[in-house]
Amino acid sequence: MNSVYRSTAAFSSGLNRSARYTWAATNQSYLNICPAVKPQDTMVQWTADERAAIQGVFATLDYESVGRESLARCLVVYPWTQRYFGGFGNLYNAEAIMANPKVAAHGTVVLQGLEKALKNMDDIKNTYTTLSELHSEKLLVDPGNFQLLADCLTMVIAKRMRTEFTPDIQAAWQKFLSVVISALRRQYH
Repeated sequence: MNSVYRSTAAFSSGLNRSARYTWAATNQSYLNICPAVKPQDTMVQWTADERAAIQGVFATLDYESVGRESLARCLVVYPWTQRYFGGFGNLYNAEAIMANPKVAAHGTVVLQGLEKALKNMDDIKNTYTTLSELHSEKLLVDPGNFQLLADCLTMVIAKRMRTEFTPDIQAAWQKFLSVVISALRRQYH
């Protein structure tokens, strides 16, 4: 009997008979596949369609304009994120943020970082180890901000791609960003 099964069996044994039956029925598929899956081996499985969709999104990106607009939107909509960019100069209003060359440059850096994840989709977690350490230990960035920036990036991409940003493409894109965010949060304690 493997340790995962023992721990789930111990949990379910504390439930009354009706609850135990319900718990076992809803978690049976997890119990069946769990011994075969080793979470440390891979973060996520990608289908060929998901890979193609993500690569297709990247093919449409103009890193300079999309990066600038995404980061600027994040700084305007979520003004508390500006505290991490104290050396960027004037961030007092939306116009100043949009015109700030350091915002534009860092937006491009963010997209180049995402491109590293694209090139290493089967090992994003290890690809982002150094970046995660930098953001958690040196820059002290609140990890919730990664999701805020990802949401802004998705909005900018959706606006630009319009009807080509189908629900299936969005689902693949959101999955990709979720894996990236998870990898960035890895070093946080």
